[in-house]
Amino acid sequence: MRLVWQLLAVAAVGIIGSQVAMAFEGNAWATLVVGLLASALTLLAYWWVVRLTERRTVTEVVGKGSVRGLLIGTVAGFALFAMVIVNIFFLGHYQVNGLGTVLGAIGLFGFMAAAAVTEEVLFRGVLFRIMEGWWGTWIALVVPSLLFALAHVPNPGATVVGIGAVFIAGTMFSAAYAATRSLWLPIGLHFGWNYAASAVFSTEVSGAGTPTGLLDTTITGPAMLTGGSFGPEASPYSIAFCLLTTLVFLWLAHRRGRLVPLRKDAKRVESGSTLPQ
Repeated sequence: MRLVWQLLAVAAVGIIGSQVAMAFEGNAWATLVVGLLASALTLLAYWWVVRLTERRTVTEVVGKGSVRGLLIGTVAGFALFAMVIVNIFFLGHYQVNGLGTVLGAIGLFGFMAAAAVTEEVLFRGVLFRIMEGWWGTWIALVVPSLLFALAHVPNPGATVVGIGAVFIAGTMFSAAYAATRSLWLPIGLHFGWNYAASAVFSTEVSGAGTPTGLLDTTITGPAMLTGGSFGPEASPYSIAFCLLTTLVFLWLAHRRGRLVPLRKDAKRVESGSTLPQ
């Protein structure tokens, strides 16, 4: 039952936050404030419901190194997407036409923060963490990532390759959680990637369509290289970089003794209290 209560609590806050943010669409400063507030309330709701249903210290959101994990994740996510754009640029398919809008980047900061926090808390904090306790790390890498990918199917520009790319990104975020036992690194990765894509390089994000960011840009060329209507996330460069990063995180999780076999140590993983930090 704790899975149900945790999903309901986090989803309720996330949905309300997204609806309020959409009501302020076009007002960059209001979107920034609402997005950051929604992020904080989502984390608070998660902390409260886990404390209530599991009666433990919620170390994955209040543990040591939270700020460090968030910063490292944000820089890494930004760098990963920048490398994707660099490859597309050198193929001649990405053009910078000039400057975009600073206000657009400001509003997107709040919007993308709320999206990253809500999705990571739901898919990694609740689904991956609890399913890992039931089935072990390897199965838990697949199921929440599949649900994460399916959640993007309704996006207007969704493609089969794009949904597959989201699945791989989901495994990367889950592996980041497994390696650190903290939500801050995957939140940072998710935010850094999305913010770079939307607010800086002004590209499509998961086929959902985003306003112009700091740069006014154009992407042309075959969808198999650029990602097409889904955005550069569906490019082979994105898929390759995310796969490599996933392997690095899994290697770190293995080195730190944090990969969980089927059912073994399930209780310890859910509490997070006896895993190496």
